[in-house]
Amino acid sequence: MCIGAGFEHVETYIASGNVVFASKAAPERVKAELEARLLAYAGKPVGVMLRTAAEMTAVLKANPFSKAEPKRTYAIFLDRPPRRDALDHVVGRSDEEMRLGAREIFVHYPSGMGRSKLKIPEAKVGTARNMNTIAKLVELAAKP
Repeated sequence: MCIGAGFEHVETYIASGNVVFASKAAPERVKAELEARLLAYAGKPVGVMLRTAAEMTAVLKANPFSKAEPKRTYAIFLDRPPRRDALDHVVGRSDEEMRLGAREIFVHYPSGMGRSKLKIPEAKVGTARNMNTIAKLVELAAKP
């Protein structure tokens, strides 16, 4: 799909929709192109969260839970900045810790994401990646 769209240096990482590539097109155009191709492929809308290499590096550096296990710490990627009161509306909170980012919501799941009952309405249309995955994507994006 990405090669067909004219992107270069295309590399995927694990089977969860992560792809690193180069494009000279504006981010809005890249997002629209990918969403159109995914719609044609899947027959239903599939949202795309797009970040530049610099933005992914910034997310990794902005992790407010850097001392926690990377596999239990996530950034939920959003299309726009989260509302300031986004964390006031969560339900099912147990031992999770949350912080707002630029266009992300950071969540530390001490007991594991799979056991959590946490629901963050603001993140309904977001996609989450743990810090290990984000670090690997940053590494792939840094390749020449």
